[in-house]
Amino acid sequence: MTYDMAASIAWTDPSCPVARTTDLVGDRWSLLVIRDAMDGARSFTDFQRRTGIARNILTDRLRKLTAHGLIAQVDAQSGKRKLYELTDAGKDLFPVIVSLRQWGERHAFAAGEDHSVLVGDNYARVPELVPMSADGTPLTSENTRVRRAH
Repeated sequence: MTYDMAASIAWTDPSCPVARTTDLVGDRWSLLVIRDAMDGARSFTDFQRRTGIARNILTDRLRKLTAHGLIAQVDAQSGKRKLYELTDAGKDLFPVIVSLRQWGERHAFAAGEDHSVLVGDNYARVPELVPMSADGTPLTSENTRVRRAH
């Protein structure tokens, strides 16, 4: 499903993908809702319990994420309430969440301080994400540049 986001948002910097992305998911609560959806949260109550977010803020974020195609509302099996699930666009944020997590592991905790760890199906820690060029060279801010839109 494709969403015409350009029609509904006043973009901070219309030609910058980073600015557009932060306009959509750059606040703390939106990213935590996405994180928790990736970790199995499906109901309003699940999100509220996991994040501690106020009901009015959670309602706003779920509405926004749904309106912009990152989360979809689906009927629960009982048919009595709605559940939320990530769309393909929401699932595409997985490497972003992993990168934020890995940055946090390196910089947001004191040495030896306990924190959660992301593991794969084999319970091994997820390796550090490193952008690579086509030839396998690690990419950094020193060896990349932005080509501006015309």
